[in-house]
Amino acid sequence: MAGRDACVPGKCASGDREKTMSKIKLLITIVLLSSLAFFSFNPQIGKAQDTSIRPQPPQGKGIVALKAARLIDGTGKAPIQNAIIIITDDKITAVGTSDLVRLTSDVKVIDLGDVTLMPGFIDTHTHLIGRTLGDPEGNDSAVRDNLSFGAILGTRNAKNLLLSGFTTVRNVGAPHFDDISLRKAINEGWIPGPKMQAAGHSLGITGGHCDNNSYRPGLIDGTIKTGIANGPEEIRAAVRYQVKYGADVIKTCATGGVLSEGDAVGTTQYTFEEMKALVEEAEKLERKVAAHAHGTEGIKIATRAGVSSIEHGSFMDEEGAKLMVQKGTYLVPTLMAGEAVEALAKNGFLKGFRGEKALMAAAAMRNAIKLAVKYKIKIALGTDSGVIAHGTNGHEFTLMVEWGGMSPMDAIIAGTMNGARLMGWEKQIGSLEVGKYADIVAVAGDPLKDIRKMEKAVFVMKNGMIYKQ
Repeated sequence: MAGRDACVPGKCASGDREKTMSKIKLLITIVLLSSLAFFSFNPQIGKAQDTSIRPQPPQGKGIVALKAARLIDGTGKAPIQNAIIIITDDKITAVGTSDLVRLTSDVKVIDLGDVTLMPGFIDTHTHLIGRTLGDPEGNDSAVRDNLSFGAILGTRNAKNLLLSGFTTVRNVGAPHFDDISLRKAINEGWIPGPKMQAAGHSLGITGGHCDNNSYRPGLIDGTIKTGIANGPEEIRAAVRYQVKYGADVIKTCATGGVLSEGDAVGTTQYTFEEMKALVEEAEKLERKVAAHAHGTEGIKIATRAGVSSIEHGSFMDEEGAKLMVQKGTYLVPTLMAGEAVEALAKNGFLKGFRGEKALMAAAAMRNAIKLAVKYKIKIALGTDSGVIAHGTNGHEFTLMVEWGGMSPMDAIIAGTMNGARLMGWEKQIGSLEVGKYADIVAVAGDPLKDIRKMEKAVFVMKNGMIYKQ
């Protein structure tokens, strides 16, 4: 039954009709305001839902000028005070002091104030796919998680890396070529994330650090397709297989590791002949080799074989340090990983042999980074992100200074230009120079006075697009 104030069409008094129309207008207004509020405060939706079949390429358009109190360009030169940098579309077109760089009327100026502009940070040792160490479900994830689950987590991890200021990463190992898929999704603009070099599967011996151990026989048996190869001919085939399916870089395990079951952290795995075959095949296919190596002898074997970088390098001695200098081999120290596994061993998460290895490696890392600085080994920042929480990677700058005695400027170079050189991308990224991609990060204040400023980016631009301001 209709109420006494109801207005039946065709039988309304003019006053009733006006009241009804006012109520309708008020209702429409409330709905519109609610929708606008939802779109305004839900950053994942933005202005409106994207219903296009394909996303737009992730690169900026137009001319933008960034102004800041100072700028560190990544090359080691003295900082520029009262700096300005001009970006046209996705490239840097001018860098200098505000009184020398000329602005035209069509430039959009963003004054960031008391910040330091730097090249986008580069992490050359990440594992974006899958769970982070410390996740209570992580130990059984290889047999319990669906195959796609790790890749889905990778999209979140990639976004966290980008928003923390890391605009480029080298992902050194992932199952099922999930890192290749993640790289494609980022490059095409489906999801936000850093520029990536991907390795596909890590290569190693049966039962070694790059294998999955301690499961019942037949449950997880590695083949050359999953990176498990023994002897020069199998190794060459494994390298070819990774490259066939999109690997930019080849990752191998030269020694045992902290988190793997059944191998001591410092034991050698591939022989020199096997490692030499791996490097030769990779170089023939124009790929660099990153070698996981904690142990003293394994570091030397991998370095003599010609790898581009030693990852971790925990038990490096003076002979190994000198050999790395002679060969021009980079050290990627992953100090945050050492700090993380040490804490997890002390709180009981890493138990038994894994806990013992964690404590030994973390102690050794503190000495290795000092040796590397002493002998002037080329150092590129790497965190082993995945062992540490994705997005906290800036703490590695702090540890390079506090554990290794590096100067803040050298630590910044390790995380910018040196990373670009190791990856072979130094002509495109790594420094704030005209013609390079507009990958730009800002931190509050002056990191040369307080290196911990590097742990929190307040502005992030990649390819001329602003992701954080």
